[in-house]
Amino acid sequence: MSEIDEKIAYLQARLDNLAKIQTAFHNEVSQIRYEINLLRQKQQTPSQPPQAKPPVREYIPPTQTAPNYSNQQTNQATNPTNFGYKSQTYEQSFKHQQSPESKPKSNVEEFVGKNLISLIGIIITVIGVAIGAKYAIDRDLISPSTRIILGYLFAFATFGIAVRLKAKYHSFSAVLLSGAMAMMYFLTYFAYSFYNLIPQTAAFAIMLLITAFTVAAAIHYSRQVIAHIGLVGAYAVPFLLSDGSGRAAILFGYMTIVNFGILLVSVKKFWKSLYYTSFIFTWLIFAAWFFDQFNPTEHFTLAFTFLSIFFATFYLTFVSYKLIANEEFSTEIVALILANSFIFYTFGYAILNSNENTRQFLGLFTIANAFIHFLFAFVIYRYKLGGNINLYLPVALILIFLTIAFPVQSRGNWLTLYWTAEALFLFAIGRIKRIAIFETFAFPVMALACASLFFDWVKVFESSAVVTPFLNNLFLTSAFFIIAFGAICYVNFRKESAAFVSEDLQKIVSFILPAIFLVVLYNTFRTEIGNYFHGELVRTAVQIPPRFNYDYETHLENSSLRYFSFIWQLNYSMLFLTILSFINIRKIKSQVLGFINIGLNAFCIFVFLTVGLYFISELRENYLSQTYAEYFNRGIFHLLIRYISYAFAAGLIYANYQYFKQKFLRDVMPEFPFDFVFDIGFYLSMLWILSSELLNLMDIFKVADSYKLGLSILWGIYALGLIIIGIYKKKKYLRIGAIALFAITLVKLFFYDIADLDTISKTIVFVSLGVLLLIISFLYNKFKDSIFGEN
Repeated sequence: MSEIDEKIAYLQARLDNLAKIQTAFHNEVSQIRYEINLLRQKQQTPSQPPQAKPPVREYIPPTQTAPNYSNQQTNQATNPTNFGYKSQTYEQSFKHQQSPESKPKSNVEEFVGKNLISLIGIIITVIGVAIGAKYAIDRDLISPSTRIILGYLFAFATFGIAVRLKAKYHSFSAVLLSGAMAMMYFLTYFAYSFYNLIPQTAAFAIMLLITAFTVAAAIHYSRQVIAHIGLVGAYAVPFLLSDGSGRAAILFGYMTIVNFGILLVSVKKFWKSLYYTSFIFTWLIFAAWFFDQFNPTEHFTLAFTFLSIFFATFYLTFVSYKLIANEEFSTEIVALILANSFIFYTFGYAILNSNENTRQFLGLFTIANAFIHFLFAFVIYRYKLGGNINLYLPVALILIFLTIAFPVQSRGNWLTLYWTAEALFLFAIGRIKRIAIFETFAFPVMALACASLFFDWVKVFESSAVVTPFLNNLFLTSAFFIIAFGAICYVNFRKESAAFVSEDLQKIVSFILPAIFLVVLYNTFRTEIGNYFHGELVRTAVQIPPRFNYDYETHLENSSLRYFSFIWQLNYSMLFLTILSFINIRKIKSQVLGFINIGLNAFCIFVFLTVGLYFISELRENYLSQTYAEYFNRGIFHLLIRYISYAFAAGLIYANYQYFKQKFLRDVMPEFPFDFVFDIGFYLSMLWILSSELLNLMDIFKVADSYKLGLSILWGIYALGLIIIGIYKKKKYLRIGAIALFAITLVKLFFYDIADLDTISKTIVFVSLGVLLLIISFLYNKFKDSIFGEN
């Protein structure tokens, strides 16, 4: 039965089944109506005998005979949920007869039997022949020439069988032919390399013919696997037959011929995997040669010539089939064209930059790249080849290369400025004109602008030059970058400005763009703070003359300025994070930004408590000791900076406190103990700050043993305060923490404090801590119902 007959039978079965179901519906409706009418009559005239049951009129479709009503009732009793019919429809029964569930098994079985087994078989056959040949070689049963001849005979026999079976067994024939070609490749290599039976030129020519025949067979068979064997063999030939002379011209000339063959195949077939393989092989071989053997004085013309040939070949390869077929470029083709263009530009830039005489033509080379894509765009526009993306792609490349031509020629901060402007322009065109390709192209240009700005910052960090804060090229470049990326982020998050790129790309961009904007905004002003103190450090440095004959002149810098630089950058960081926190809390309400912000706030507080307070203590030491006061100012601000930093830290802690109260964060993690985490961090920070402040005051007033007497009493009082707060707020973990702190204080008292303290100090410490313990015990007894009665 033909496929059309099967389809007619299938549709007829569906029609019959629907007719039966319609009949069942009609009968059921008539039955319900009769019973309703009967009940209404009984309700109105209860003494009147019931009327006779009217006959149920059945709907009989034109193609069906009237069904038996008694059988219908029996079926209803059996299957009440399907109007008297079985739950399996006729369509399902028909499909069951066709065994659709057996089709996947049949497909798998077909693939294994017709393809996989044959492929494994040819591989095993080749291995078996190799084992047999090795056995004969090890025992000198046959001479080298006989081995090669027998190998070729076996390969030709395999090839003959493949041709013979092609008409009836196409796939099996293709596998046999692939194995024959592979055997011929390696037999030729063995004849040349191992036995020296044929010269290099002859071996090269034979392998070239094998490659050409393999490609032709791939087209004839319409099998990519054959083409891949020929392609891999073609690229392996120059390395298999290499004599170590390193003649790059011959290698690249041969690769040009192979790639041109791939171009011819691309016109006939559209085999993407073939493109990928040839593209990767060619550029990997060229890159390996360039980084290992390229010499500007010897290979300049050679490298640039073949670089251009490879670029043009692959450009035509990628677009030829689509343009001839008048089809739109796919995503893979767009990616390959982009990769090919930027690889060509990168190597071309490196080649020109390696020669002093051609370095000045880098801008012209960039414009030439734009002109190449202009010619391509003109042809597409003139002959209306493919869809819009075929035109937008070269136009976007034109804009990219034209825009970077001037900064490439001028270098410096101009490169960052122009890449930023290019990204902004492409993004704006993509959104305004609703062209996704332009918006997509804006993102890699943004990445280039970010990388360029990063290198600008690195150069400034490595340089010891003094620049004027806020009036330098780096700040102006960074400010322009901030404005451009701020505008992009604003437009991207507006609901009325919908993106036209893919949803996955939009999700990534919506996260990365604001992150880049905030990092650059933060680092721009932080860098200027560092520039100011670096300039002051250089300006105030002095040369101290030698005091004795054997001394050398000393270059002395104000160490306090380094401490001030770090502290003010830390203060700025805390202020920046505090403002960002409140903007997110009041306006943005982003959950991702909120959790990241909380983590950064906590880290910044940790840096302040450890490194920041240490540098502040060093400033105090410089002020108290007045070291090098004859050269540098040691003013009261060395002490006051501490309290300014306290204010910034308090703002940041308060920002985290507000974050932990926000519903839009608590809803994400309803089981997370936000209050517990904040309290632990807050009370530990307060203990650290109070301890540092106590040491600061005791150091100023020159109180001895400040790490012993004062800290122990402070920790005891602080523990008492935690106990009171824990009782009042019914927070058990605060009370347990207070007891743990008291235990640490007692250990410190017995093993550290009393070692060198005099009698009066020991008395004060012991009495103070004893009284505090008694107070704590009293509080526990007084509020035992409140403490131990809670859950």
